[in-house]
Amino acid sequence: MTTVYGIKNCDTVKKALNWLDENNITYQFHDLRKDGITKADLQEWTKQLDWEVLLNKRSTTWRQLSDKDKTDINANKAISLMLANPTLIKRPVITKGKTTLVGFKEADYNKALN
Repeated sequence: MTTVYGIKNCDTVKKALNWLDENNITYQFHDLRKDGITKADLQEWTKQLDWEVLLNKRSTTWRQLSDKDKTDINANKAISLMLANPTLIKRPVITKGKTTLVGFKEADYNKALN
């Protein structure tokens, strides 16, 4: 099963969902804002990807964090911050089996999901 983790009003998530629909790929949508995220999910993703790929340092949420929160970031601190503030997760995150994709790149989607 393909799962899309994101926020409905995010433009990049919309692009990804449109691509999945156009390619007749069935998916389950997990709204990070409504449904949150688990520590287990974040730990699994960071086994496959560098935590820096997941942490969205360009987000409004990141800019609103205290300087203390933004310094000395490592994987554990990043996971804690993303747990407390799921909108810090770069979107969308798409999982299918052991494959995890972040963001929207059509070539990556074609290779991993088709």
